[in-house]
Formats: sequence, structure tokens, C-alpha cells
Amino acid sequence: MPALVRRADGIDIAVRVTPRGGRDALLAGTDEHLAARLAAAPVDGAANAALVVLVAKALGVAKRDVAILSGETARLKRLRIIGDPAMLAPRVEALYEAAP
Repeated sequence: MPALVRRADGIDIAVRVTPRGGRDALLAGTDEHLAARLAAAPVDGAANAALVVLVAKALGVAKRDVAILSGETARLKRLRIIGDPAMLAPRVEALYEAAP
């Protein structure tokens, strides 16, 4: 499945998370997923909460508009972001354009 899937009410993204990664950053990954580095440890949902905050900030949406669809206890997660897909998709694609 591709890293980005457009929906009528938003987008779905796949993200591979690296907890205890030293700093919070949402980066280009592979064609199948984005990469997220999180300072938070994967304890008591702290890394998932940090991921929601990071994605919301990076895409310019409210935290309530970001939901983890699958992979709550795995490194590879699928998230749904509610909003205008015409505005959200270019923000995700810009992560790949900014990659070295």
C-alpha cells in the first residue's frame, strides 16, 4: 500500500515510527511509508501521542483530526487525517521533495 491514500474526507498515511529517536521529525521514508523519529519512549502510549502531535503540526491540522487506524503497538502505523485532501496531500508530498 502506498504511503499516501487520498480519501473524500482527508488522507491516510503509513508511517514507520522510531521511538527514542532523539528528536521529533516527520521525514520522507519509502514509497510505502513516511518515517517518524520521536523522542518519546513507547511506554503507556507516549510515542503514539507524540506521533499524533507531530503529524498534526506538520500537516497544519488539529490533533483531533489525526487518528491511528492500525498499528498502535507496532512500528508501522496507518493514520487517517481528516481535512481537505487537496491541501493535505501536497504537504505530505513536500516531505519527499525536501529529502536529500
